[in-house]
Amino acid sequence: MIQVLKFGGTSLANSQNILLVSKIIIKKFKKNKIAVVLSAPAQITNLLEKAIRLAVKKKNYKKEISKIEKKFYQIIKELSVKNEKFSSKELINKLDTEIKFLRKTLKSIYFLKQCPDNVFAKIISKGEILSTKIMENILISKNYKTFIINPIKNLIAHGNILDSSVDIQNSKKKIKKLNFHKKSIILMPGFIGGNNKKNLVLLGRNGSDYSAAILSACLQAKSCEIWTDVNGILTCDPKIVSNAKIISNITYNKVLKLSNLGAKVLHPKTILPLKKFNIPCYVKNTFNKNFIGTKIEKKLQGKKIQDYPSITYIKNMYQFLITCTNKENNIIQKKILENFTNHKISIFSIVNTIEKKYINFYIQKKYFKKTLYIIKNKIFQTEDFQKKIKIKKKLSMISIVQEKISEKNKLLKMIKKIYKNTQIDILQSITYQSKDIISFIINSKNRNKGIKLIHKIIFNPSKIIEIFLLGIGGIGQTLLKQISQEKSRLKKKNISIKIFLIANSKKILFNKNVINIKLWKKKFLNNTKKYITEKKIIEKINKIIKKNNYINPSIIDCTSSKKISNQYINYIKKGYHVITSNKKFNTGDLINYKKIRKIAHKKNRKFLYETNVGGGLPVIQTIKNFMKTGDKILHFKGILSGSLSFIFGKLEEGMSFSQAIKKAQKNGFTEPDPREDLSGLDVARKLLIIAREIGHNIELKDIKIQKILPEKINKKNNIQEFLEEIKKFNKYFFEQINSAKKNNQKIKFIGTIKKNGICEVKIAKINKKDPLYNVKDGENALSFYSKYYQPIPLVIRGYGAGKEVTASGVFSDLLNTIL
Repeated sequence: MIQVLKFGGTSLANSQNILLVSKIIIKKFKKNKIAVVLSAPAQITNLLEKAIRLAVKKKNYKKEISKIEKKFYQIIKELSVKNEKFSSKELINKLDTEIKFLRKTLKSIYFLKQCPDNVFAKIISKGEILSTKIMENILISKNYKTFIINPIKNLIAHGNILDSSVDIQNSKKKIKKLNFHKKSIILMPGFIGGNNKKNLVLLGRNGSDYSAAILSACLQAKSCEIWTDVNGILTCDPKIVSNAKIISNITYNKVLKLSNLGAKVLHPKTILPLKKFNIPCYVKNTFNKNFIGTKIEKKLQGKKIQDYPSITYIKNMYQFLITCTNKENNIIQKKILENFTNHKISIFSIVNTIEKKYINFYIQKKYFKKTLYIIKNKIFQTEDFQKKIKIKKKLSMISIVQEKISEKNKLLKMIKKIYKNTQIDILQSITYQSKDIISFIINSKNRNKGIKLIHKIIFNPSKIIEIFLLGIGGIGQTLLKQISQEKSRLKKKNISIKIFLIANSKKILFNKNVINIKLWKKKFLNNTKKYITEKKIIEKINKIIKKNNYINPSIIDCTSSKKISNQYINYIKKGYHVITSNKKFNTGDLINYKKIRKIAHKKNRKFLYETNVGGGLPVIQTIKNFMKTGDKILHFKGILSGSLSFIFGKLEEGMSFSQAIKKAQKNGFTEPDPREDLSGLDVARKLLIIAREIGHNIELKDIKIQKILPEKINKKNNIQEFLEEIKKFNKYFFEQINSAKKNNQKIKFIGTIKKNGICEVKIAKINKKDPLYNVKDGENALSFYSKYYQPIPLVIRGYGAGKEVTASGVFSDLLNTIL
């Protein structure tokens, strides 16, 4: 049995590609009898069409003809250099004849300012005719016999001159009478047929594929191969989704649905003859000839064959909203359906509103003028018809096609949720009787973003967390280590953590395809591009956020930067969760404190900051639980500094004040400059956050801070001077500790919130009954007195300092972003 091969324009774009195609043809011919259908070289048909348009408008068309002539001359010249036997003289004569025809014909068009369809067809088909002639000469030069089928005489077509359909039965009879030599390679130019008057007609754009399908049917071929520049049919447009998957096997029915819903796969005209005669079709890559490609067949064969979902789109859609009375509604709808059928206009989702005051439907841009004509002349028949219709442009329809989509409603629900989270509005979901299709209409500006998100949802069914980490000090690096350690365990729970960006105040490491967590440090150090200023870092991060689309992204701020915290509202508006160990935002203006929470709720994003108060302790979540259950916190008292907890604990053990500070500094409990801890400001910030969470509208300046040391000692120029100076206070603190012991009390540095919202940070003496009495060694302890928890408070106690504990708290917040 014979095989039919069709090669597209990109496969024949230049001499190198044409030689590659000739090798494929010869290799195939050595195994089977073959027939080859050829397109015009890439861009030739477009140039011919452009030349006609220019000539009709009386504009200069000669440049286009010169480009065509130059391209073919270059192909012929290069082929003759590579092959001595190649008959370039004959081809140049043929090319000269065709170019003369083009110049003469276009000159007439220029003067007449019109181009009849039959003339248009003759001009536009020259690319395929020359392509076939070139391939014939190559094969003859390699000592192979050829036979060229003249499609004008043998493919009997009817209909529009520019978009004809072929009568397969009559064409089959014609081709059967042709006397093929058994050892000949059959060649035929694509895109061309002949009508009953034996005049040249075109088979529509992408007509070469149709030519190959028709020839396959006429020759009763065992297969039809469409050779192009991709590895096969993909799950999505690779120009939008770079990691689209190759579909190895697909049915005729699914390809038809995809094609009707906008996919640039194979035109329905091509598929129907193959389906009717049950001829398998292969889509293969000329430039990767050993790749199996995609097989299109009647039914998927074999248990291991996976029916991948496919995503397609129609990019230019119009919405029509027609205002009408209840009585008019059914009549108008009936007229629309009848007239649109008669005019061959595809209509999507004609819908009545509940009150039947509107009719809503969608059409493609190419039908827009026809639709307006029908509405004006066939439905309303009035001049003021435009008052009754509203038209919305720049819409796109995205469709998912899979034979018997499993859990269709669940998938649609997930898409709607993800779209809502990423600020994509679905204007309308379109329902079909078929169980194989999900479609919906969105604004065209969101089309590519929407398609990418759907592809991720379908092909990454795990619960996704996408990370943008800012700050890789102790907490940031420890967080990455913890994620790396937990990755395999989380994978078993169907949780996928992907890191796309890691940044500090100087550099950014970004990978749109995911950063390898085990190699991040090496990649970061080798990243030579420095942004120098924090402002430039933020600008670069904002550009990355704007450009890329993610399903469930989170900004993690492990810095202490105020400038980065000022970006939180912007990040949430862009559809990102924000997780922060940085207290700057929550202790800033009360207006912004409230604003971010409203925006996060509106955008369905999370703003999480558990580590702002107690490191890894569940403080914020506990307060939120109080509020949810209707409880009310009346009074709060807590030790909120791990460093000061450690220092005052050492004082109780008999260590001097200066020694306790040095010990805390050495063990990593304090900031590099311990004056920051001793100022009490960090405790005040934590207290402010708790107060605001409880419901008190206060600012940082409203909190009274009792200084541990006089202000003048904190103004020493360097840390060493400061550490020497504080020895003067050893005696004072020794006396304070002993005085408290005499009364069975201890000295602690605590924060309090009273019932009226007054907040204070101070050194206080507490007795044995107080839950804070035994807290030391870097522990934090928080006691909440509420309506339900009194006189015995709810106490949260544990280590609140240290990079492991804090990173763990950030990690916990991160896992709370799972959709």
